[in-house]
Amino acid sequence: MISILIVEDEMHLAKGLQFNLEAEGYTTRVTETGEAAIELVSSGNEFDVVLLDVMLPGMDGFKVTRILRDQGCYMPIMMLTARGRPEDIVEGLSAGADDYLSKPFELAVLMARIEGLLRRREWITSGQEGQAPESYEFDDRTIDFSRQQVLIGNEVRNLTLMETNLLRYLIQNEGRNVSRKHLLEEVWGVREDTDTRAIDNFIVRLRRCIEPDPTQPRHLLTVRGVGYRFVAKPE
Repeated sequence: MISILIVEDEMHLAKGLQFNLEAEGYTTRVTETGEAAIELVSSGNEFDVVLLDVMLPGMDGFKVTRILRDQGCYMPIMMLTARGRPEDIVEGLSAGADDYLSKPFELAVLMARIEGLLRRREWITSGQEGQAPESYEFDDRTIDFSRQQVLIGNEVRNLTLMETNLLRYLIQNEGRNVSRKHLLEEVWGVREDTDTRAIDNFIVRLRRCIEPDPTQPRHLLTVRGVGYRFVAKPE
């Protein structure tokens, strides 16, 4: 069964989400603070999706996300918050969130977004529709889409869902210049006038995973004034 962690300090909202999600066949766990969520995940509990409120007491959702990612948590994270300004969305994505839903929201919209995250994960891991191969090799690296990993010899480097999505999209468009705005639209589905700095943070993390020297990238190239280009075999 699909398991969902709900991190929400407003218990009437948390219980409402729990009731409706379980009515849809999901299993759920509720915690009221970011610290409790981190402890829960750090103890080895795994979830298919994390629904994370931003405005939590003590540690906010942005910091919780950064800590979870730093600790190697690669499960999909969807932020739920009343802070729906473009800069808030950018901060959430930059922290490592996979999706961002502004309050108030319709239950049907939340369900659709959860299903979208699960489909994207299945799409990556199964290689369906002929668009995402199970693996991709270049230089001495192998991108294992099914496990969301970069393999370099005996070393394994893990990727989040959206890092995998972003890298997959750039690889599919090898040799082409892809704008930051286009990446936000195609990878995240963010179509409003949103600052594109979040993309830069994802590129920095991907370079740490795939580049021999992240400060002198050979594969994930910056195209000044445009965006980025993936090159498997640099000239």
